[in-house]
Amino acid sequence: MCGFSVMARIVKNIRSFFSEMIGELKKSTWPNKKELGRSTLIVVIGMFLISFYISVVDFSLLNVVDFVSKCVRN
Repeated sequence: MCGFSVMARIVKNIRSFFSEMIGELKKSTWPNKKELGRSTLIVVIGMFLISFYISVVDFSLLNVVDFVSKCVRN
C-alpha cells in the first residue's frame, strides 16, 4: 500500500502545480497584436545589430592575429 500513497501524493503535487500555474497565467497581462509586433521587431533588429558587431570584432581579431603571426614568422 505504500506505493499507492506515494503515487497519490505525486499526482496531487502535479495537479496542484498545474492549478497554480493556470492561476498565475490568468493574473498576467498579455500584449495585444500591435505591442507584440513592435516587440518582435525590436528583438530582431537587436539580434542583427549584435550579430553584425560580433562579426566585425571576429573579423578584426582574425586579421590582427594573422598580421602578428606573419610578423613573428618573418
